[in-house]
Amino acid sequence: MTDVAERLEELRDRGLHRRLRLVSGPQGPRVTLDGRPVLLLCSNNYLGLADHPRVRGAAAEAAMRWGAGAGASRLISGNMQPHRRLEERLAEFKGHEAALLFGSGYLANTGAIAALAGDGEVVFSDELNHASIIDGCRLSRAETFVYRHGDIEHLAWGLREAGERASLIVTDGVFSMDGDIAPLPELAELAKRHECRLMVDEAHATGALGPGGRGSVAAAGLTGEVDLVMGTLGKALGSYGAYVCASRELTEYLVNAARPFVFSTAPPPPVVAASLTALDLLESHPHLVEGLAANAATLRAALAAEGLTVGGSATQIVPVAVGDASQTMELCERVLERGVFAQGIRPPTVPEGSSRLRFTVMATHRAGELERAAKLVGAAAREMGIAAAPVPIAA
Repeated sequence: MTDVAERLEELRDRGLHRRLRLVSGPQGPRVTLDGRPVLLLCSNNYLGLADHPRVRGAAAEAAMRWGAGAGASRLISGNMQPHRRLEERLAEFKGHEAALLFGSGYLANTGAIAALAGDGEVVFSDELNHASIIDGCRLSRAETFVYRHGDIEHLAWGLREAGERASLIVTDGVFSMDGDIAPLPELAELAKRHECRLMVDEAHATGALGPGGRGSVAAAGLTGEVDLVMGTLGKALGSYGAYVCASRELTEYLVNAARPFVFSTAPPPPVVAASLTALDLLESHPHLVEGLAANAATLRAALAAEGLTVGGSATQIVPVAVGDASQTMELCERVLERGVFAQGIRPPTVPEGSSRLRFTVMATHRAGELERAAKLVGAAAREMGIAAAPVPIAA
């Protein structure tokens, strides 16, 4: 047995082995998974725009006009008109002076954090931040102070200890595995007090929170007061890629110092055009954001009524706590047999002992199918001794 085979076997023994499942057709509320029709409750296509006719048409038209690829990094020959136009629109949408496109949210976070914090400085990161933020902190070579999740007092203590070395506070706006929201007003106040930059990852907030879906920063009334706002194009906007919004000075610095931007081929024009059209749709159809919030509330209430623990979620991300990794995957398979696909999340994505089914809602789901899905999940969980008895709903 090779060393790789041994490692794979160890992952299987620990209930941490992963495999790819085949989705046939476009992302939508209902898909065919490995040949079986299922209700899809683990996609980040929150507003259903990945399959919108106008978004698909924009991508096709851009491919014919601009080609399938950008050809090079934007500092070489890949800086094209669609990229500039999308950046202008994103900056306007988010209330910043400028924006800069990246190939993915992972590249945006690692690139921006590593460029803005360095040797001798301290970067402050919430313990439940996304892996791309964690890796950005590591790449920065700054000292990283990991503060307890949402714990303002712990962060304040760390900032006082760091003194003038404090460089950057970075947090998810909506935490991707728990669905809760960062205490942004308090973080902004601390950043201002300690003359430290604040960066907010709005990957799961754009299109879901705030006026017109402008995100968690706008929802907190902090538009223009956060130094850097990162967002993705591949979730609520239904396409692929990411961006950072900031001042013109900061974005110009990232053009020169963010290595994933400097050394990566620019995003393909069809992807950029699709994102631009999705942004237009988001601005002109605010009911999509309202529908997403209503569906999320429906699912949270229905799961809780089934005796399931949904934690502190206040968004379209609804985790059902299980704990053990193997039990989590058994529940995932039992639910899938009933026609509902909600992915099991295990370490290292979440801490040991906190495995869960992670449900994500779309604006295009129907309330009735969400309620039926919750009942199926509850029945499967009770068979395994995970859920309590369902809570009677008063007439």
